[in-house]
Amino acid sequence: MYIFETSWEVCNRVGGIYAVLSTRAAEMQRMAKDKVFFVGPDLEAIFGAAPSPYFTEVKSLLPAWQKQAQKEGLKVRVGRWNIPGRPIAVLIDFRDYYAEKDKIYFHVWEQFGVKSHAAYGDYDESSLFGYYAGRVMESIYRWLDTKEECVAHFNEWQTAFGLFYIREHAPKIGTLFTTHATGIGRSIAGNGKPLYDFFEGYNGNQMAEELNMTSKHSAEREAAHAADCFTTVSEITAKECKQLLDKPVDIVTPNGFEPDFVAKGKAFGEKRETARKALRQVAERVCGYSLPEDAMYCCISGRFEWKNKGIDAYMHALRALADRQPERTIVAYLMIPGWHAGPKNILGQDDHLTTHSLCDYRNNPVVQQAQQLGLWNRPDQHVKIIYVPSYLNGDDGIFNMPYYDLLIGMDATVFPSYYEPWGYTPLESAAFHVPTVTTNLSGFGQWVESLQGESHIESGVEVVGRTDSNWHEVITRIADALLRYSRLTAEEQEQVRKNAWAISEKAEWKHFFPIYKEAYQIALKKANARK
Repeated sequence: MYIFETSWEVCNRVGGIYAVLSTRAAEMQRMAKDKVFFVGPDLEAIFGAAPSPYFTEVKSLLPAWQKQAQKEGLKVRVGRWNIPGRPIAVLIDFRDYYAEKDKIYFHVWEQFGVKSHAAYGDYDESSLFGYYAGRVMESIYRWLDTKEECVAHFNEWQTAFGLFYIREHAPKIGTLFTTHATGIGRSIAGNGKPLYDFFEGYNGNQMAEELNMTSKHSAEREAAHAADCFTTVSEITAKECKQLLDKPVDIVTPNGFEPDFVAKGKAFGEKRETARKALRQVAERVCGYSLPEDAMYCCISGRFEWKNKGIDAYMHALRALADRQPERTIVAYLMIPGWHAGPKNILGQDDHLTTHSLCDYRNNPVVQQAQQLGLWNRPDQHVKIIYVPSYLNGDDGIFNMPYYDLLIGMDATVFPSYYEPWGYTPLESAAFHVPTVTTNLSGFGQWVESLQGESHIESGVEVVGRTDSNWHEVITRIADALLRYSRLTAEEQEQVRKNAWAISEKAEWKHFFPIYKEAYQIALKKANARK
């Protein structure tokens, strides 16, 4: 079987979908060695970006097809994605399609009913990328001229136009569409509306008009209906799909993790020691004074979605923790990319809070919240906060270490999400032997509850029950969990770290990938019926 898969995050590390694809690739390669083709954007060609460290061009790969693609006018680069399994990756430059944008939109409206007339922002970029990806998949498929079965997998609304292209031009290919988070659900939550208390009263089309996202919702909705197999990553998001997209999923495909990303044995200990040294040094430079040897380090990370990711809850929990006057110093990192003007030349000079110079310091939500909560890193305060508003990809100018190489040094993490279809960050934390606190509004949190019922941080993962109306309970639970963990002995903490890893082991791809095989078969069955 041949497998095509596309996402804006192929060889482009942006968020959770990169983690899904890059960790799953090894299992895909084991099943279909070099019959897996990932299609992503050529950011170097399109935007003049720096060469991707995740992609190595190999001109000797598919040489005959590369010549054919050139004859067809396709602008592509073929190589390997530098991840476990090293699958084939095809990066595409889709800019030529801008001249045909209106024609494409009209055609897709005629064929599939997608309402592109209200488009704005990144809709054009994403839709044309998807359409071009579909054309590249069709070109490779026809060049292969194989009798083997073939599936094409499209992730998120940004690739929906690729699915429409394949359904029309290569109907023998079985199509899959995965929404990792419905656009409407994320927008309802992000706009401060109570998503859960009034869930059954929401209509997706109506909310799309109200929230000014008609085109994106339309592309996502019609792709869900047109796909041979429609999937999502958790039961909580499956309910969203049925309510807001008017389409029940065919199967839930949970997100796994590839253990090859985690160092083992002596290397693990060395990496952890290096990380802890870096975390302490940066914290001391930001604060402007020395920290105790036994300081505890925790963090939150991810996109800057103030409510959805629970950044607000994290900071309020730190205030509640400070009020409990913990015996140990607790250094709480916020590793959340934001608008900054580069690393500070002298940390702690302008403020004792951030590692990078913020472009709009006074109006930054983290700074404002810290001021309101009185978390200013005074020497007499036992809870410190260190804000890192940069992507941690190894060249941030302060740590110059990738996120995983810092995560391994943490004592605990907190991800109190309000809206989180899966939740890779707590799963990654557990995989790196770092106990974590999350909520039952995340797919990962619900999955952990299905394993062990009620949970506490001592079990490795604490799942906090969260609703639209129990804010203070959530804050209290998080603060209590961190306080309890800070009071454990070194031996007890080591056991908790082992418990966290044991939970993550149950979420490795070797356990979850068979569900993808089922999804492929669902898609192929419908495609074969068309033949």
